Amino acid sequence: MIDYANLKSQYLLNPGITYLNFGSFGACPKPVFADYQQWQLLLESEPVQFIAFDGAGYLKTSREALATYINCDADDLVYITNPTYAINIIAKSLTLEEGDEILSTNIEYGALDRTWNYYCRKSKAKYIRQPIEIPVISKEAIIEQFWKGYSSKTKAIFISQITSSTALRLPVKEICEMAKERGLLTIVDGAHVPGHIPLDLSDLKADIYTGACHKWMMAPKGCSFLYIKKEFQPLFDPLAVSWGYESAAPSHSQFLDYHQMQGTRDFSAFLTIPKALQFMHDNNWPAVADRCREMVRANYKRFCDLVGTAPICPVSDDFLGQMCSIPMPATQPELLQRHLFTHYKIEVPVMRQESSVYLRFSINAFNTQADLDILYNALKEIMADTNFMDLKNN
Repeated sequence: MIDYANLKSQYLLNPGITYLNFGSFGACPKPVFADYQQWQLLLESEPVQFIAFDGAGYLKTSREALATYINCDADDLVYITNPTYAINIIAKSLTLEEGDEILSTNIEYGALDRTWNYYCRKSKAKYIRQPIEIPVISKEAIIEQFWKGYSSKTKAIFISQITSSTALRLPVKEICEMAKERGLLTIVDGAHVPGHIPLDLSDLKADIYTGACHKWMMAPKGCSFLYIKKEFQPLFDPLAVSWGYESAAPSHSQFLDYHQMQGTRDFSAFLTIPKALQFMHDNNWPAVADRCREMVRANYKRFCDLVGTAPICPVSDDFLGQMCSIPMPATQPELLQRHLFTHYKIEVPVMRQESSVYLRFSINAFNTQADLDILYNALKEIMADTNFMDLKNN
């Protein structure tokens, strides 16, 4: 039996805030944060030894722990600060010619849409945001809609395993398999995946995968990874050319040398992965995740009914994890989000996705039904207030 009251006390979150936004920024548990501080203290006590001599070994230990967790070779992983950084590495080095196409969806993370648009325009290639119909009705429908964007000019696919604003689980394994049959490079944004749903990179077989460890894995902020299959690693240059290029003491891996040796930086957050994994193991995280998903499923339609909308997907584990997005009848989402925080002390995102607006709540170990009831009652009160129109039409 999991002691959720004790588990809640392990977080550093402000108790005066109803925190329903784990999907944007995860919360670091006290044991993991303490480990983080110990690494920082070790760095400051002898920075030269830490960065120049011992750091590679520390990073190796951390990468090996992560590689075991996500089932891949530790030498195919490098730590980076966030998935946007990772996709910039890929998009900048990917050889694109005029007319080439990168096939994606219209529900990807906005920062990465911008990344692909930037580099595609420089090379006169095209970033194809293939529409996915909302509400989603089946995996097969998503797959069929996605491949309608394919052409003889498609060079690679880029797709999220769990989307940001819509919080949808997409059938990435099936799409990657079909992409490989077409000879396409497969690039997956798994920002929301590690620590959220099971991840087995050997089974997924994506050529390139990036995930955030500072979200659902609960590592300190600025801890993410980039995985590239060995055969494709020579294609991708580091964003910052530094000591790893033409290294005076090269390691067994040019990939690691190029992307790991970035000069002076505090990589302490990367070293907390073993402690984060231990925290999840010690607290039976599969059971914690099951409970969180149950809360999401039990409340999704309830919230949609309140605001007069409908779920954007079947309410099942095939399409949902520990978060869901409520379609909102609001045209001023930024104002609604700030209103919920300033007046009700609720931290929850309200986001635009093209012409739609979604309120996305995330559930983790410290959340209870009472947290969702606070949000429900706040929305009910806002909608009953005649001034609610100000949040819709001003």
